[in-house]
Amino acid sequence: MKDNVAEEHLYLAFSHQYRDSIFPLHTSISLFLLSYCDCKLFKVFLVPTGEDVGDQCVTKNLIGDLEVHLISRGQLPVVVQSCSLPAVVVKDDKFCRAGLSVVLRHIIQKTFEADPSKKDVLALLGFKKTCLKACAEVSQWTRLCEISIPLAVERFLTASPEHCQAIPPDILLFERKLGEPVRVHNDDKIRRQKLQQQKAGAKTGVPVLGEEAAEELKPGEVHEHPPSSLELSVAFSKLLAQEAPDAINREAPHIRRTKTADLPLLDHVFAEGLYFTVADLVLLPCIHQFLVSSKKQGKNLVNLPLISSWYRRVQEVPGVKKAAGKCNMELLQLPELTSAPEERLHDSASVPDELEEVNEYSHFIGGPRPTMTKLMCLRHPEAGTHPSSSADFSISENSLPASHMGKMSRDRALRKQQQLNNLVAAVTKLAKPGDLIVDFCSGGGHVGIALAYMMPSCQVVLIENKELSLIRAKDRSDELGLNNIWFIQANLDYFNGAFNIGVALHACGVATDMVIEHCLRARAAFVISPCCYGFIQNTVKFKYPRSRQFKEILSYKEHMVLCRFADQTAVQLPPDRRLIGKQCMGLVDLDRAWAAEEHNYSVQVISMEPESCSPKNNMLVGIPA
Repeated sequence: MKDNVAEEHLYLAFSHQYRDSIFPLHTSISLFLLSYCDCKLFKVFLVPTGEDVGDQCVTKNLIGDLEVHLISRGQLPVVVQSCSLPAVVVKDDKFCRAGLSVVLRHIIQKTFEADPSKKDVLALLGFKKTCLKACAEVSQWTRLCEISIPLAVERFLTASPEHCQAIPPDILLFERKLGEPVRVHNDDKIRRQKLQQQKAGAKTGVPVLGEEAAEELKPGEVHEHPPSSLELSVAFSKLLAQEAPDAINREAPHIRRTKTADLPLLDHVFAEGLYFTVADLVLLPCIHQFLVSSKKQGKNLVNLPLISSWYRRVQEVPGVKKAAGKCNMELLQLPELTSAPEERLHDSASVPDELEEVNEYSHFIGGPRPTMTKLMCLRHPEAGTHPSSSADFSISENSLPASHMGKMSRDRALRKQQQLNNLVAAVTKLAKPGDLIVDFCSGGGHVGIALAYMMPSCQVVLIENKELSLIRAKDRSDELGLNNIWFIQANLDYFNGAFNIGVALHACGVATDMVIEHCLRARAAFVISPCCYGFIQNTVKFKYPRSRQFKEILSYKEHMVLCRFADQTAVQLPPDRRLIGKQCMGLVDLDRAWAAEEHNYSVQVISMEPESCSPKNNMLVGIPA
C-alpha cells in the first residue's frame, strides 16, 4: 500500500432512502463500487437535494463501513457547484471530476495506484481500459448504463401501480443486448476453441452444457470446478487469475482451417461480453432495485431470462456478495428462467426506435451539387472575414511560454497561434470584467489558458472529457501561475453552471451543437470553431437539419451529404474540390446559425485569418439579443 496519497473529496447527491438503496441511484452505485474496491481513499460527503435534512436521515447500514458526512449545496467548493453530482475534487484544488462514469473510473484508478496488488480492480476498466470511457453524448452503451437505466428504474420505482405495469424500454434494451453476439479482442481464437469444444461434445455423444449449468453452484461455492461453457471458462479463469485448461487452448488442424464466418458466435457472460467490468457494477444496483420491486408487485420475469441469468452470474463474482452485504443489499436468488422466442421478439419490438443505433443514411450516392442547388432559393450572406485583424489584437510568439503549445512543430505552433489570435480577439470584444468564460472541449487548454492569461479580470473554466489532456492543461496553467482558472473533467451534460461566454476551438461533429445548446440555455454569448463535419449525425438529443428554413427544404439525407463534403477541405485536395467543401461547410454552419437565431440570438458565420491557419477556419459568433 502506497503512502502519502492526497485526500480527495467525493460529493454524492442524496434525495431519499428506499429499501436498501440511497437515491439517486448514482449515489448507491458509487457507494457500491467503493465497497467492492474496499477503497478508503476518499472523504465522502452526501449533499441533500432538498432542505431540512438532518444527520439522522441516512441509515448507517446503507453506507457500509464508510465514514460519510452531510454538507449543503452552498458549502460545496465553487468548482463543484457548477457540476452535476457525483463529483470528486482534491481538497482546496481547482480540478474537479464530475459525472458517474468519470468518477467511477477515477475511483478504480486511484485504488490501484494506492495498492498495485489489486489488479482485479484495475481489470474493471476492461480491454485497453476503455470501459465507459466514451462519453454518453456519443456512445449509446455509456448512455444506457450511466443515464438511461438508472433513470428508468427510478421512474419505475416512483410510478403509481397502474403506470408501472410494463417493463421499462431501457431494461428491454439491456435484455436485447445480452442476447447479441459478443465482440472481444482476439475473439477469433476463442470462437475456434468453442468450435473445438462443440465438436468434442458431439463426438462423444455428450451435449456441451450451456451457461446455465454454472448456475447450480450453492452460495459461497465460487466455481471450485471449471464452468461448463467455454465463455464462462474464459471469463472466470480471468477473474480467478487462472489459466484456461490446456484442453481448451489446443486447436486441432481442421479447427484452424475453419473460415471465420463459419465459427460459432460467443455468448454474453457479463454486461459487456465475456469479462466482468465496471459496467456490471453500475447496472447491478439498478437491476437489483427493479427486480425487487417487480417481485413485490408479483410481476412475472419470464420475459427477462438473460437479465436473470446475468444477475445470478454477477453474484458469483468474488467480492460482489461481500460488497452487497456492506451496503445492506439483499441480493435475490432467482430461479432459472426460459422464454419462448416469440415472446422475446414481442418484447423487443416495444423498444423505442430512438434507442436503436441505426443510421439508415450511412452510405450516400451522388455529390453535393443537387443539394446546394435546392438551397439557392435561400437568401444568405457569404461567410465574412474576422472582424478583428491581427493588427487589432494578437498573441505574440513570446506572450506565452513555449510549453503552453506543448510539443509541436514550428509550422503547427504557428497555425495554432493564429487560431488562438482569432478566438481570443472575438472573445475580447464580448467579455467584460468579472465574466465567466467556459472553454468547452478544451483539450490541452490552449484556448482557455490563453484567455485566462490575457484577461485576468475574467474567470475561465476548462471542460474536457479526456483526463490526460486536462492534466496537461493544469500543468501548463500552474507554470504560468494563473489563479483565475478551473478545470472540470466531465461530459458536457454534467456542467450546469451559469456563465457569460462559451468558447470551443474545433469542437468535433455534434459537439459543436452541444456547445451551442449549452450557451443558448445559459443565455451566454459564444465563439465556436466547428470541425469534423463528417461525424455529424442524428442522435438522441439532436436532429438535423437544425433550423426551420433548412428543414423546409432539405431531408436528413441531403443534410448529411453536405456534412460529408464539408469535410473535404484539406490542402492536398484539388482547388475545385476544396471550394465545394468550403461552400458545404458554410451551409452547414449557416443552418446552425439560423437555428440559434430562432432562440433570439444574433449570429455571424465568419472566417479565421489567415485562411491557411486551418482547413476548418469557420467561426460562429453568437450574441443573445
